[in-house]
Amino acid sequence: MSTELGEVLLAIARSAIGRGFGVSAQPRADLPRLHEPGASFVTLRETAELRGCIGSLSATRPLIEDVRSNAVAAAFRDPRFPPLRLEEFDAILIEVSLLTPVVPMSFRDEADALAQLRPGVDGVVFACGHARATFLPQVWESLPEPRQFLAQLKYKAGLAADFWAPEVELACYQVTKWKEPVPAQ
Repeated sequence: MSTELGEVLLAIARSAIGRGFGVSAQPRADLPRLHEPGASFVTLRETAELRGCIGSLSATRPLIEDVRSNAVAAAFRDPRFPPLRLEEFDAILIEVSLLTPVVPMSFRDEADALAQLRPGVDGVVFACGHARATFLPQVWESLPEPRQFLAQLKYKAGLAADFWAPEVELACYQVTKWKEPVPAQ
């Protein structure tokens, strides 16, 4: 994926959040890829700490709309955090992840599933009944061991870390990601 696409997606995300504060900025370029269906996640960080992360697992709308919507949701509607305040806006760093299609995994048991996970490569969707959660591949940076990664994913889904049932469904995807640069001090 092109650097130009990444720069444009980051500008779209920042502009969408800025509009929530009445700050207007227009992205520089209009690329054909922006109007094709796309699934994205927008992650906000403040001093390296997570400040919001919302996304889509399937490409159901044009990429430009998906990024705008997810940026606004990450800033103002992530239930784990209070809405972003104007005084935080310039301090946040934005990361946009563009997802590949989600592919269901086939496995015999938890050990087989763990053996198939590719640390640092796969984003994982966990589902069992009404419990559902995902971790982007970037989460491997803080949870590099597959058993720990999956345990925290189950916990995120509202289940015990040691939960397992025959009804568990797992799926994987990969991402191309772009981050705003850290400002020079």
